[in-house]
Amino acid sequence: RPRAVVSAWWVGPAAPARQPQEPPHGAGGPSQEEEMNDALEIAVGDLIFSAALADTAAAQAFAQKLPLTLSMRELNGNEKYCYLEEALPAASVQPERIRCGDLMLFGSSCVVLFYEDFSTSYAYTPLGAVSDPAGLAEALGAGGVTVTFRIRAA
Repeated sequence: RPRAVVSAWWVGPAAPARQPQEPPHGAGGPSQEEEMNDALEIAVGDLIFSAALADTAAAQAFAQKLPLTLSMRELNGNEKYCYLEEALPAASVQPERIRCGDLMLFGSSCVVLFYEDFSTSYAYTPLGAVSDPAGLAEALGAGGVTVTFRIRAA
């Protein structure tokens, strides 16, 4: 798997749960064709981050697998990743810029949660984005981390 700049997660002292905010950021996030809705929760320890699912076949297939707890590994100090046992329908795009909180699919089975902003030349399929990523990098910390993805209760 090619290396990209990535951030880490840290499970540390509890902080207040994140509340849904406006849909995710522009560059690096989904395009207008890939509208999102705040339907996803990402739990890291006692912290819960609200996230929006992308309007992609991959995001829909990912949502069908939820709830899902993944042991995510650190890569390059800016992302956590985990390979799924089953492939998702990939439709990669080259975003030019990754934003903290972007949830992407690398290839067809690697779920990646980014915790830093950076430019990239790699291609990903959008899965979603954290609505308010403040505190995400600290929550993910350095090294591996357990992350639970689930659909937010109505």
